[in-house]
Amino acid sequence: MKSGAVSGPLRSSNAPTNQLLEVNDLYVEYRSPRGPVQAVDGVSFSIAPGEVFGLAGESGSGKSTIAQALMRLLRPPAVITGGQVWLKGKNVLKMGDDDLEAMRWRDVAMVFQSAMNSLNPVLKLGTQIADVLMKHEKLSRKQAWERAGHLLEVVNIEPQRLKSYPHELSGGMRQRAVIAIALALKAPLLIMDEPTTALDVVVQRDILQQIGRLKQEMNFSVLFITHDLSLMVEFSDRIGIMYAGQIVEMANSKEIFTNPLHPYTKGLLSSFPPLHGAKQKLAGIPGSPPDMAAPPSGCRFHPRCSLCQPVEKKVPPRLVEVTPQHWLAHHPGMPLPGDSQGQAQITGAGQKE
Repeated sequence: MKSGAVSGPLRSSNAPTNQLLEVNDLYVEYRSPRGPVQAVDGVSFSIAPGEVFGLAGESGSGKSTIAQALMRLLRPPAVITGGQVWLKGKNVLKMGDDDLEAMRWRDVAMVFQSAMNSLNPVLKLGTQIADVLMKHEKLSRKQAWERAGHLLEVVNIEPQRLKSYPHELSGGMRQRAVIAIALALKAPLLIMDEPTTALDVVVQRDILQQIGRLKQEMNFSVLFITHDLSLMVEFSDRIGIMYAGQIVEMANSKEIFTNPLHPYTKGLLSSFPPLHGAKQKLAGIPGSPPDMAAPPSGCRFHPRCSLCQPVEKKVPPRLVEVTPQHWLAHHPGMPLPGDSQGQAQITGAGQKE
């Protein structure tokens, strides 16, 4: 673990046994004239087969950088400086070019930010889907077009749209078309980076419901990345809350919603209006995210936290398991949430006595 990082629930350096994806102590930095910018700082999490794991946080928290690191799509000035990424028992960070090409789309697929604008504007939709199938499945052009039509039906688009150009489709249809491409090779892991950005709330809900249905039918896992906790709580099984390149809280979605422990998590939740009951004044989070070229010492959230204690300005927290499967960035020697006696002491990441 590097200095200043939140230590988390690390796994063995050997390949994991029962998780589809295992991320251990991942570090990514962007190198600039001002010095390195630590975009991802010691992040660890896992995704089980069939699970939806969400990463939430403000813009600049490192969510999208993690997604691109998992696919090995980062380009200079971004550099992966440490950690391990295990996918289906293979260490992605040690793969050569041939193995990476075989992994992408077949073992893990990705729906990028502003995905509906990522389609080639001068190619028909059918050509763009068929090219993926011919490249990886070795199908004839006729077979690939037939399969492409079936994929469009899966995402509720008429097969006749294969002959349409992207500009002839609505925003929601283009987004569903990109999802169809991502599902073309039946990858067991789908990474969705802000998949509903720029879509109205009705279309957002429709697309997420379709993905949920397809997940049940095809049994794939999802890494769901967004800044919108209201969407994430509804769609995800577990959630990791990111702040300034670190996970500060991680639990199942119901636990995050009903029993948030970290002040940042509470701030995110309080910034969304309640669906029921009397109107309430929304409470935003004061201040701005830190400059990651010179991040604050100790807890990185302390300049914006009204509950900050002196130790939190100096000592980095550890990610500890405060209740079963509920992890929290916590400072050694301070009482754990719910420990009114103040007796619990941290003895190691994920342990208390």
